[in-house]
Amino acid sequence: MSFKINIFLFFFIFILPNIFFSQSKDSSLFEKKNIEKKSIEFKKDLNFVKAQSFYLKKDWDSTLIYSMKQLSSGKNKTLADYCHYFRGLSFYNKKIYKEAKKEFLLTSDSFQLSPIKNFFLGASVLELRDYDKALFYFKLSEKQSIKLKDNKFLTNIYNGIGTTYIFLKRFKEAEKYLLRTLQLNEQSKNIDKICTSYMNLANLYYEQYKDKLAIYYFKKCYELSKKVNNISTKQTASKNMAVVEENRGNFKEALAYRKESEQWKDSLNNQNKVWAIADFEKKYAVAQKQKQISLLKVENKLKDNQRNGLFYSVLALLLLLIGGVYVYAQKVKSSKIILTQKNKLDELNATKDQLFSIVSHDLRSSVNALKTSNAKLTTSLETKNYNELDQLLHQNSAIANSAYSLLDNLLHWALLQTKQLYFHKDSVHLYSIVQQIEYNYKPLLLDKSITFENAVSKNSFIFVDLDSLKIVLRNLLDNAIKFSQENGEIKIYTVETNTDFCQLVIQDNGLGMSQDTINELLEDNELLAKKSNSEIIGTGLGLQLSKQMIKKNRGMLDIESEPNKGTKMILRFPKTEQNG
Repeated sequence: MSFKINIFLFFFIFILPNIFFSQSKDSSLFEKKNIEKKSIEFKKDLNFVKAQSFYLKKDWDSTLIYSMKQLSSGKNKTLADYCHYFRGLSFYNKKIYKEAKKEFLLTSDSFQLSPIKNFFLGASVLELRDYDKALFYFKLSEKQSIKLKDNKFLTNIYNGIGTTYIFLKRFKEAEKYLLRTLQLNEQSKNIDKICTSYMNLANLYYEQYKDKLAIYYFKKCYELSKKVNNISTKQTASKNMAVVEENRGNFKEALAYRKESEQWKDSLNNQNKVWAIADFEKKYAVAQKQKQISLLKVENKLKDNQRNGLFYSVLALLLLLIGGVYVYAQKVKSSKIILTQKNKLDELNATKDQLFSIVSHDLRSSVNALKTSNAKLTTSLETKNYNELDQLLHQNSAIANSAYSLLDNLLHWALLQTKQLYFHKDSVHLYSIVQQIEYNYKPLLLDKSITFENAVSKNSFIFVDLDSLKIVLRNLLDNAIKFSQENGEIKIYTVETNTDFCQLVIQDNGLGMSQDTINELLEDNELLAKKSNSEIIGTGLGLQLSKQMIKKNRGMLDIESEPNKGTKMILRFPKTEQNG
């Protein structure tokens, strides 16, 4: 029993990995031609082209990045199949088999590389020890590959099926497929693979306690390994023969095979050492050369110092002469900087005082309104006046939302002023963002029975910071709702232009404003302004914050409005290449 365990252990360590990784060489030509053809067909899809390029170079991490970018930006079903295939093979080679399985299963049944995909899907679930599913996918790959008439690829599939049958203890089926594998390998005259087939059959027979057949194939593997260049194959074959002879009691022969195995092992180690020594010598030579260069630099520096000594002495005298002028100029400059900083500080203090005044007043109003509403709410609960109770709850919600928006704007305004707000620009799908904002404000729109329409072009992509864009859209939509009457209408849409900017319009049919008010709102200053309409609570902080964030995103803001005829807030942001 110990003999069988030792031999089957080598099967796990040596034979099983070779079954699957050898496939990448056999199918590479068919796969490479297919992939390169698609890269030419879809050359405008840059993320896909980069993904396939990195895949063919076996740069798995870069393949994962660009295939995900392609999946995120495109909806082409064919490219999606190839991207999932790239990701599956990348995860498989990184030995992340669960993720590999997920990606392979996302490809469609019509995928052109399905035979290879199903083979690796079988290999992945075999690594996850799901033998029944592994057999299913290997069989499916076999059925698809027979049409391709590719014996090299079929050899790997038969090997996989035979191996799976061994795990399932279905030894007759395993023998059938492993013998078929051996036959195909012998036809191709691939000595390395014939050795592998002999090793597989030997392990199969030892699993069934058919020692004579097992030893026969171990011997054939050993004799054939003398003709291969793979040192690892030679070492494993001789080591297996050592175990065979030990279990037969032929310790002298076993010792000879064991010594041979150790020699091959030493050869592997020596080969690694040779490379290590060569690398060390190279580094040493570079270090010596660098040392010589450093010495030359020091010598040149000393010569330069001697040559330039007189020059520096003259320079020192000249510096003494102009030193007084420089000190005086620095004093004048420092005075100007201090004066500028003082003016800026006074302006910031004025802004701070005005901000505290406005915000504290509005928060006090909101809290007082909430306090009064809660008192009425208590009374309504006691009197069981449910109609008024529902109205008060909605009123409390509106007051709380208003106070939260004010505090949120205050936080972002403070971060912006102190330059602590993080900006990261990227390509943003405008329609999706407007859809998110609409969802957040659905309760307020329903509360005032306002009709909302998202007419933004689904092909519009802009290059902005996502978080700041959301803040701008929330504030402008909040203002549109605030200044709209019951049963009003709000529409957000894009206007096609031939420039590099995307034009977004937020239109309402609310109270509107005069031209003087528009000019005041668009004025380029950082101070806050209280709205003149006393019935509408607001600090003006939201619009000021929006203006500064639009400016940081290289955007522009314009306003069109007339009293009692509604308002158009017109935004322009840089387009991304997708709009090109």
